[in-house]
Amino acid sequence: MSTKDFVTYVKSNNLVDVLQDYPIAKDFLANFRLDAISKALPLPQALEEVEEETLDEFGLDKHGMLQKFYMFMENFAQREETSTTVSSLTILGGLNKLKKRESIELTIVSGEVVSVVGPTGSGKSRLLNDIECLAQRDTPTGRQILINGEALDEIQRFEMGGKLVAQLSQNMNFVMDLTVREFLEKHANGRLAKNADEIVEKCFLCANELAGEKFPIDTKVTQLSGGQSRALMIADTANMSNSPIILIDEIENAGIDRRQAVELLAKSEKIILISTHDPLLALMADKRIVIKNGGIDRVIETSDTERKSLAAIEKIDNTLQMFRNRLRTGEIITEDLLR
Repeated sequence: MSTKDFVTYVKSNNLVDVLQDYPIAKDFLANFRLDAISKALPLPQALEEVEEETLDEFGLDKHGMLQKFYMFMENFAQREETSTTVSSLTILGGLNKLKKRESIELTIVSGEVVSVVGPTGSGKSRLLNDIECLAQRDTPTGRQILINGEALDEIQRFEMGGKLVAQLSQNMNFVMDLTVREFLEKHANGRLAKNADEIVEKCFLCANELAGEKFPIDTKVTQLSGGQSRALMIADTANMSNSPIILIDEIENAGIDRRQAVELLAKSEKIILISTHDPLLALMADKRIVIKNGGIDRVIETSDTERKSLAAIEKIDNTLQMFRNRLRTGEIITEDLLR
């Protein structure tokens, strides 16, 4: 929406409708102590009822306040509309821990799921970190990350860093004193979601489908278990985040329905990389990167033969999950369960 169109929109709509379409505007009004302003009028008319002393505190008159509001809202609207489209990510090899060169140039396109496998401490997380910071031969590995086939300069890295990549690490801890509902509402409002209530409900229901143990929407985020926290963030990433690259570190340790989580994220047509020790997740991916001695050793395309083995692996996994559930509910494990 252009500045001219936005001004016309604000002048012709009551404030209550503007706030419904752009919830972030509530923060603007709160910052200028205009929470109690009439919502039944368009903002220009509503400001006519505001005492001049209220605006004087901020060095503004009514016209200045209107201009500041237009600039504030246009800035947020443009930021959402100009998000970078990413069709591919390319990893150019660097050096492993033995200072041997990685002979690799791997391009991953939107919609692909790639697993990263290797022994503990081999360098799987280091690869994800290189991607997260959009490395340009300036990390310990010397790798370079290209976006849409192009190298990035420092300004591009700074501007894109927080927009392109969403990373879900092994340990996720909240420090804010918010409920799950409030957390999701703030994220939805920050993204100018017009159907914020619907998205919040969708994210919550999705998180509870993924979590091993259900939780109410008014639970404090600081009270969520590790698995519940990870389920919430995966649901948020899949349904609300517009980051085109998703990095997940060892989802199998999260105590969630990991297969459903990967399938949910894969539907979003994003580039997804998953560090994992889990054969089920590794073979669900389109290809897997094998890490040895801190470097990329090779890339394996998942074959039809390997995909056929998924059914057998899933059967074993379901049996193990049955035992886990019985342990959690205090049931006795007996030999006859294996028959």
